[in-house]
This record gives sequence, structure tokens and C-alpha cells, in this order.
Amino acid sequence: MSITGQQIRTARAALNWSVKDLADATGVGTATIVRYELAEAAVPKSRKNNLEILRTCFEAAGIEFIGAPDEAPGLRFHT
Repeated sequence: MSITGQQIRTARAALNWSVKDLADATGVGTATIVRYELAEAAVPKSRKNNLEILRTCFEAAGIEFIGAPDEAPGLRFHT
């Protein structure tokens, strides 16, 4: 499932994480995270599997990505 830049930004904000916090937690570069967050639609898949790394990190923190990029994308919180 693809995720949007807005979902990444929102998930990060919900956890009160900075871009650097997310980069430190995942090993994904800050410039890459910023580029993903600026994406208007679905973030394109990368060669390094960065989106899966980000998704796994957010899911471990209790964030679930719901909806499709073109149809009501959002988040669900699990505590």
C-alpha cells in the first residue's frame, strides 16, 4: 500500500517527532524524508525500501496508515 507525504507528516506530528527524530529512528536521511513529505500524491517507491522502513517504524509506534492515496488517505492511532 502506498502512503502520501501528508500521511508521513501527520504521523510524525502525531508522535511529536522532528524530521531528525524520524531519521535517527529509521536511518532514512533527513533530505529524503523532507522530499517524501513534500510529495502531493503517493510517495514513489524507492530502491532502498525507505517507505517500508518508515511505515514499519510508525506502525511500531502505534500509527496505522489507512485509505488509498487517491481515496481518503488517513491514519488510525493504536495505543
